[in-house]
Amino acid sequence: MNTKEKIYIFGHRNPDTDSVCSAISLSYLQNALGLNTEPRILSNINEETKYVLRKFKIDIPEILNDVKLQISDIDYHRDFMVSNKESVYNAFFMMQKANMSTIPIIDDKGTFKGVFAMKDIAKNEIMGENRYLNTSYEHILKVIDGIEILKFNNEINGIITNMGLSSTTLHKSSILKKESILIVGNRHAVIEEAVTNGIKLLVITSNNEIKKEHLEIARKNHVNVIYTKKDSYETLLTIGFANYIENYYYTKDLLCVNESTMLNDLNDIINKTRHSYYPVIDKQNKCLGLIKLSDLRDIHPKKVILVDHNEISQSVEGLDEAQIIAIVDHHKLGTLGTMEPINFRNMTVGSTCTIIYELFKENKIKIPSNIASLLMAGIISDTLMLKSPTTTKIDDKTLKELAKITHLNPEKLAVDMFKANDSIKAKSIKEIVYMDFKTYLIDKKNIAISQVTTLNAKAILKQKPSYIRFLNKESNANNYDIMLFVITDIFKNGSYVLFNENGKNILRICFMEDLEQGDFLANIISRKKQILPAILSVLN
Repeated sequence: MNTKEKIYIFGHRNPDTDSVCSAISLSYLQNALGLNTEPRILSNINEETKYVLRKFKIDIPEILNDVKLQISDIDYHRDFMVSNKESVYNAFFMMQKANMSTIPIIDDKGTFKGVFAMKDIAKNEIMGENRYLNTSYEHILKVIDGIEILKFNNEINGIITNMGLSSTTLHKSSILKKESILIVGNRHAVIEEAVTNGIKLLVITSNNEIKKEHLEIARKNHVNVIYTKKDSYETLLTIGFANYIENYYYTKDLLCVNESTMLNDLNDIINKTRHSYYPVIDKQNKCLGLIKLSDLRDIHPKKVILVDHNEISQSVEGLDEAQIIAIVDHHKLGTLGTMEPINFRNMTVGSTCTIIYELFKENKIKIPSNIASLLMAGIISDTLMLKSPTTTKIDDKTLKELAKITHLNPEKLAVDMFKANDSIKAKSIKEIVYMDFKTYLIDKKNIAISQVTTLNAKAILKQKPSYIRFLNKESNANNYDIMLFVITDIFKNGSYVLFNENGKNILRICFMEDLEQGDFLANIISRKKQILPAILSVLN
């Protein structure tokens, strides 16, 4: 694996403190080991996590909307484009070198202007539209392999003439004008007539030279002069290719695709339009390159590392189109599968941050104080300050070791964190229910369990009827057989429960026969260790 390829590290769809802190901390560790990773979140974080990141001066990670395959994941012809001020000659060889028959055209700001094709060159030549020259002196030098003799203009605009008339006839006919571009060999009388008339450009072919007196006249009349070893016929055939592309015929209206376009959408576009090439642009219409059908064989899925989850339903959109590099988790094994072996670290501990700490030790990477503080916060949050039944001796030991590194008091940090997250008054019922929300598929039944830890459970219970209506509505809309809302009070060491009415019978079997809305379940504070297993045992 290319160690410089971007790898996204993220937790589950409803990020809590453990998932966010573990993603940030693991990203720091992996970068220290030489990878190029970036922590992300899948949706907005809660108040507790905001407080933690603010306190330890860590930026909130950006939201990762999906990891679906996009055009940006394809090895298309990036930076394959040509300026409209480039010569036709250079554009031809750029296409030939890249084995392409079409190239996008851009202006001086990089904005897409159209596409230039091999067939456009042929069309211009067949229609005889190469008599006029509008280009730079430097382009002409390159195309005819010329030598600069006199240069008065950077831009050369004129009509190409290959003179076959005598100097007498030429003088009488007044063919040579200020805009004339004369291609001529060893015909000094014609050359004299040309420089005297002050033509735009004199091209002397076949290694012939201009007489000194004629050169002085050319200098006086500001006539540009170029020598070439090519003969007059070859020069006449090739000089037109010095033209700026913008002077040639090219296609201006062509379907373009954005680099952020999904691969599935691109396939739909291809099936409808049947083009062989598509210019790639960004949102500002700046050209990024060209994609052709054969490029679709070279796809590089986004690389990801999952923390604090291993269920597809809890992860990012398009995960099946990404390449999972590793998983670090402390939950039961889910439905996730991979196409190839990966690094999977799963431990029976109360927090993913506990595992991340172990990885730091195993790799002998020193933990900075702010990262150690994040690991502390993750452990405190997920183990409810070591009160959750998911807590292990490893969590306890890790928290103490991190406290030595950070010089923080875990108990005080816990109180501050829980207070910060206890801002339910400012949130709607929907926001509160979906703050920490997870779904499970158990024996073909859809189970949704939401949990909020608060010091003010009474505020929620005062709105019990409204919450019950919301749970019934959401469960019907999303086909949840059980939708359980758990309000955990750490200091009372238990949880109040609200649920959809259709789930009541199963929940009564799980917890108590006379379970009613808003009842308190003593010593029940862990969704993973207590609530979910109870439901599993009944449904299985």
